[in-house]
Amino acid sequence: MPRFTGKPADSFDFKEIIYEKKDWVATVTINRPHVYNSYSTLTLQEMTEAFKDASWDDSVAVIVLTGAGQKAFCTGGDVKEYAEDYTVKPRDYWKWMGVFVEAHDTLRNCGKPVIAKINGIVAGGGNEWNMACDLAVMVEGASIQQVGTMVGSVAAGGATQWLPIMVGDRRAREILFLCEPIPADKCLDWGLVNYVVPRDQLDAKVDELCQKLINKFPECTRYTKQQTNFWKDLAWSTTVGHAREWLALHFASVEPYEGMKAFVEKRPKDYVGLRQKAAEGGSSEFLFGPYTQQCPHCGAKGIPSDFKFCGVCGGKLE
Repeated sequence: MPRFTGKPADSFDFKEIIYEKKDWVATVTINRPHVYNSYSTLTLQEMTEAFKDASWDDSVAVIVLTGAGQKAFCTGGDVKEYAEDYTVKPRDYWKWMGVFVEAHDTLRNCGKPVIAKINGIVAGGGNEWNMACDLAVMVEGASIQQVGTMVGSVAAGGATQWLPIMVGDRRAREILFLCEPIPADKCLDWGLVNYVVPRDQLDAKVDELCQKLINKFPECTRYTKQQTNFWKDLAWSTTVGHAREWLALHFASVEPYEGMKAFVEKRPKDYVGLRQKAAEGGSSEFLFGPYTQQCPHCGAKGIPSDFKFCGVCGGKLE
């Protein structure tokens, strides 16, 4: 018969997170400071395992989620991984998003209150992790920013679903459409976080909240969490499957290619160029135009409309 108990935190061989358990608190730290604590596929898999362990461990009353170092809490998915893998195999993004959804579902359904300890920049999917937590403490000088429409994606892994609930419709649209950093004081005013504190008080404030949560009845806390999850769960469950399908298909188009390659190559993104191409009657969905040409020399079909020469035989296209 299986026993639903936790394991010693140091028994896990995690590579990209740090997992600690002490004095009724489990802490999960995204440990990729060299890439501003963006998460890879492995990061998400390890987070899922840690969240499940903390959920099952009766010696854990509270979970704290944070990022390593002082620069970033989390800056979303690893854009380098997106650019190298999913613009080549869009179908694999569908698989990746299954890993992402599992990690989020495990955290939201862990039965324990979760505190986001925001020690630095929050961007993209990092804010989705912030919003998946129950409470959030933010260090002064940090900011929150959604970046989907800047990099050729849509923030449909929680942001499009939860921001209207948390900050209201107009503010949600401002955050999602403009992709501008929201400073800490505005994050507090808009309800994106509960507290903003000086850096030297961050640990103490999080510890204070942990102690208050420890001194509550666990079963009542668990059900309170379940009840207050209702609107988030409703918005999430009715949209995230659709988002998974659309985003995977979208990786076959030019927007994510241009947005994510430009990000990795540290160059400006050609937003207006795509618009101009469409305005002139061309295709802004394909990198080199739709697959409309046939080679008059070798008969190859499906050659992009912008090609001047056949990619199979090298013959000039008329």
